[in-house]
Amino acid sequence: MDNRDIARAFEQIAHLMEIDGADPFRVRSYENVARTIRELGESAAALAEAGRLQDIPHVGKSTAAKIQELLETGRIAALEELKAKFPAGLLDMLEIPGMGPKKVALVYNKLGLADVEGLAAAAEKGELRDLEGMGAKTEENILRGIKVYRQGRERALLGDVLPVAEQIVEKLKQVKGVKAASTAGSLRRGRETIGDIDVLATARDSAQVCDAFQQFEELREVILAGDTKVSAYLQNGRQIDLRVVEPDSWGAALMYFTGSKEHNIVLRQRAIDQGLKLNEYGLFREGKEEKRIAGKTEEEVYQKLGLPCIEPELREDSGEVEAAEQAKLPKLIALKDIKGDLHMHTTASDGAHTLEEMLEACRTQGYKYLAITDHSQSLGVAGGLSPRALEKQIEAIRKLNDELDDIEVLAGCEVDIKPDGSLDYPQELLRELDLVLAAIHAGFSSDVERITRRIVTAFETGRVHLFSHPTGRLIGRREPYGIDIERVIQAAKDTDTALEINAYPERLDLNDVHCRMAKQAGVKIAINTDAHSASMLEYMRYGVLTARRGWLESTDVVNTWPLARFLKWVRRK
Repeated sequence: MDNRDIARAFEQIAHLMEIDGADPFRVRSYENVARTIRELGESAAALAEAGRLQDIPHVGKSTAAKIQELLETGRIAALEELKAKFPAGLLDMLEIPGMGPKKVALVYNKLGLADVEGLAAAAEKGELRDLEGMGAKTEENILRGIKVYRQGRERALLGDVLPVAEQIVEKLKQVKGVKAASTAGSLRRGRETIGDIDVLATARDSAQVCDAFQQFEELREVILAGDTKVSAYLQNGRQIDLRVVEPDSWGAALMYFTGSKEHNIVLRQRAIDQGLKLNEYGLFREGKEEKRIAGKTEEEVYQKLGLPCIEPELREDSGEVEAAEQAKLPKLIALKDIKGDLHMHTTASDGAHTLEEMLEACRTQGYKYLAITDHSQSLGVAGGLSPRALEKQIEAIRKLNDELDDIEVLAGCEVDIKPDGSLDYPQELLRELDLVLAAIHAGFSSDVERITRRIVTAFETGRVHLFSHPTGRLIGRREPYGIDIERVIQAAKDTDTALEINAYPERLDLNDVHCRMAKQAGVKIAINTDAHSASMLEYMRYGVLTARRGWLESTDVVNTWPLARFLKWVRRK
């Protein structure tokens, strides 16, 4: 059981207690435990084993006992008692963006609505707008939130699926007779959300591999088992399909099952135009006797089709084959190219680790520089820094740098953009910072023109180096706020402001399409984790995958630059 599972259980306790009318102080205490554990830089299970649960901030004797109970039994009695008080559908309703415990309690107590379908039907009939604190606009937002919720149930986040899939692939590689194994499908292409998980392996004895796979502890239930294919449900309920193919077909099968469907259609037509046939078994020259001319590797198949091998992240039929024909494929950025992370939080605001602990974690990543960017004063809910607190942090960073010779710490801040486009600190304080990240954390419901103007005005102050999570979306939880992305990209170009790919799996914002738009406009990009704990620095890989899908090369991304070049750009502002 990982930290997210534990955090989710405590969030459910907090939400159901609030619906039940519990003391707000007690509700807040459970919310604090959930947030802290979700952002914890080490395994709560490991801390429990070492008898150190109460070392976790906000975890006292009672909550430590509940964590221990969950780890040992898979349940918390107090949570089960709360669940028994209410229909099961209320927990699903709490997953809808915009439906917090207060609104769920309101529609449940006033209208008897107890599940998502009932809520959707009532909203469509206009039955919510007359409730206290609701209105037609809220009703419309709830319907939008239900749409996002349903989409999220169908597909899982890349960051939730990839680690599990990679673990299974590594176990497959250890099975006797397996020569290679890989993820496939949308997961291998780095899509931001994943449906079913596709995994491929190659071996002479496919039945033996299928038998071994069925014994993996990650599987909850096998739903189809054959000699070359197994379909099963993982412990988290996500379906996984394993296919085992002959070594001579490995490359062709990996291409076919990686997709995309549209990319495969283009390749098959290209084969036909050359008098060939392409399928999951290989590339064949047709005639009286069909002859396989390629299939062992992807490179071999592409080469026989007259193309260089196209990276999986590009295989979306979005111009990649034409670029390959003209030798214009980008040399995609790789994780090893990243030299620093420019967006992270410490205990000074809402982070779980100190400045020194984040520094050490970045050193472990092999970075040459990092930026500490705690929240600005307006974001009180996240412990935003007062001007004096920020000044003290800047001083501490300057002193720390005097002692360092292997890594540079930049004094930065994630500064809120106010409704009028001004920034959350006076100009003289902003000038003391090495790096200014600007962000919107409130006012999402404003119209497109107003939010776009707000962002552009902030850029035009000349003090913003980087615009964080530009569309404000949370995948499956919150839709992007309305902006004219083309105007924002043009303003970024005009003011030499970089745009962020926020690598947090629920954000991945900019998305791949917007990355490509920004690249074509000549706008600089930064890939950052927005880490609130040391472990979240690992999210960088998801940002890099998004960048690769957006055709980005290392030169497009400012935090791949050597420190001297990066500082030269930063100091121009």
